[in-house]
Amino acid sequence: MNDTKRTVDEDTLEKLLYLSRLSPESTDMATLKKQVDEIVGYFDILSKYDDSENPYDAYPSTQAEKLREDEIVNGLEMHDVKKITKNFLDGYFQVPKVLGEGA
Repeated sequence: MNDTKRTVDEDTLEKLLYLSRLSPESTDMATLKKQVDEIVGYFDILSKYDDSENPYDAYPSTQAEKLREDEIVNGLEMHDVKKITKNFLDGYFQVPKVLGEGA
């Protein structure tokens, strides 16, 4: 394994400043470069750990044969829907108004 410490060059630092909407004038460049180099160093530490196992093994798998069949079933009849609530008129449910005045 290579033990050289990776650092960020000036061009990459300028691009990071642009992406983060920071200006070089408002930031102490030496301090910022040191902090970015420390962050890059953390990635070097993380890369030492074994990541050979499949990360998707942590999630449950779904097998196609366990899914429901795609078959048509009868829905609710209109007279059954009317029994659900008394606020049913002309095929629609009456609900509270949720929009303000200008809508």
